[in-house]
Amino acid sequence: MGVVKANNVSVAFGAVKVIENLNLDIKEGEFVVLLGSSGCGKSTLLNCIAGLQEIADGEIWIGDDNVTWAEPKDRGVGMVFQSYALYPRMTVRENLSFGLRMAKMPKAEIEKRVARAVSILQIEKLLDRRPAELSGGQRQRVAIGRALVRDVDVFLFDEPLSNLDAKLRTELRVEIKKLHQQLGSTMIYVTHDQIEAMTLADRIAVMNKGIIQQFAAPKQVYTRPANRFVAGFVGSPSMNFIKATVSDAGQDAKTADGRSISLKGYEGGDRLAAGKQIEIGIRPEQWIIDGQSASGQALDAQVTVVENTGAESLIWAKVGDETVSVKVADDTGYHEGQKLRLSFNPAFVSVFDTSSGERV
Repeated sequence: MGVVKANNVSVAFGAVKVIENLNLDIKEGEFVVLLGSSGCGKSTLLNCIAGLQEIADGEIWIGDDNVTWAEPKDRGVGMVFQSYALYPRMTVRENLSFGLRMAKMPKAEIEKRVARAVSILQIEKLLDRRPAELSGGQRQRVAIGRALVRDVDVFLFDEPLSNLDAKLRTELRVEIKKLHQQLGSTMIYVTHDQIEAMTLADRIAVMNKGIIQQFAAPKQVYTRPANRFVAGFVGSPSMNFIKATVSDAGQDAKTADGRSISLKGYEGGDRLAAGKQIEIGIRPEQWIIDGQSASGQALDAQVTVVENTGAESLIWAKVGDETVSVKVADDTGYHEGQKLRLSFNPAFVSVFDTSSGERV
């Protein structure tokens, strides 16, 4: 079975605690992405599941087995590394079959498994080549194939696309998604790339300093971030934040320079007590330009920079002393120095408690 659980897992390197009392419950057949910046503990957690990193406390379960102290080869997982980890003097065929040959598997079974992996990944023409004769994308396909031939229930990916160029990353991302749909296996995927996380995952575990900040479906992580860290980390460009103080419980707030902002219609309005210090989070695409918001209020802004990205444009503008980003359709004709009136629908934004950082 492909169920994976981490129960109260702690990892320390000397006196430095990398992960502390972490819990993670992954369902059978689920595609879970561990997302975070460098040093957040995502690769360490993956290595703990794989058996490549010892834990200081807690348990790792795969299926019905407690594999906390089991050897990597006995855990029933296949792992794909960032560095490909192919044997340079072996052909693709030999790389794919090497682990099976070392396990003394019958030749007929080895050939069957290799043929299946080759067919799934469509690398039939590469079998007699060596790694030096392959492109980066082809090498990564072979690395995935070497995990596939093990015929396991759980696949672990440690930033497998980070060494590839943008076009190849997109192509292989689609192939990995298809692979999951075809196999139905449990897959755990580590990345710092938000696009990979949003497009691949059934659920995303956003990590920071060894702690899972939110574990939810991609849409929920994006539209209802659990705290300010998740809100600021997920999304490109980042969510805009405007500091304010609630002036009328559940209805209105005021910024430091006295601007009034309506919060009427926000789903957590009943928890917005007068005097509460908050930050209002607005995604770049949630701004309404020169139009009527749900509250009928708007903020004065001045365009400082316009970035055309092809399909859309990104406007950077000053609202008081704060800079905000606004995403609009292309060919909109905005220019530096232009005056705008910005508003938003409170029902779609996020509000965070300034002291705790948690979503209100």
